[in-house]
Amino acid sequence: MTLAKLTLVLGGAASGKSLFAENLLCAHAAKQVYIATAQAFDEEMRQKISAHRSRRGDGWRTVEAPLDVPSALQQAKAGEAILLDCATLWLTNHLMAGNDLADETDRLLSALAACTAPVIVVSNETGMGVVPENSLSRAFRQAQGELNQRLAAQADLAVFVLAGLPMLLKGTLPKGTI
Repeated sequence: MTLAKLTLVLGGAASGKSLFAENLLCAHAAKQVYIATAQAFDEEMRQKISAHRSRRGDGWRTVEAPLDVPSALQQAKAGEAILLDCATLWLTNHLMAGNDLADETDRLLSALAACTAPVIVVSNETGMGVVPENSLSRAFRQAQGELNQRLAAQADLAVFVLAGLPMLLKGTLPKGTI
């Protein structure tokens, strides 16, 4: 079995979702592309990005796309598989830039549907905690929940990762996936 056209990997912060997605992609694709949405505005984020790069190693082609993921998806070459990490930071970048989140989400979902390569999207589940105290946080949580729902509806495979353990939500995991 090969990778699904679109896989959604959800989880909380530090749940192991990125590592699971990386391992899934590496086990089932010879050419890996990493679409990075993180921006290093502080030392902590620089260290996190560096740790992710080190863990992936040199075999990945990396495309920095904090805002324009649709263009990055259009660059897919024959035989490649893509890991988009992560939809949460992409959404945050658009929110902070004052962009129309509904329009940007529509663009992303259209680009995912049109992409010729299989894509794994990593995204945070932000709706399992308490109601945030301020309106910006509540707006973000709502937008993230809506984005995750739309990604899950479009995905052929959806997995929730908790404490490093994948739980199948939709579809069938490729053989050999833990």
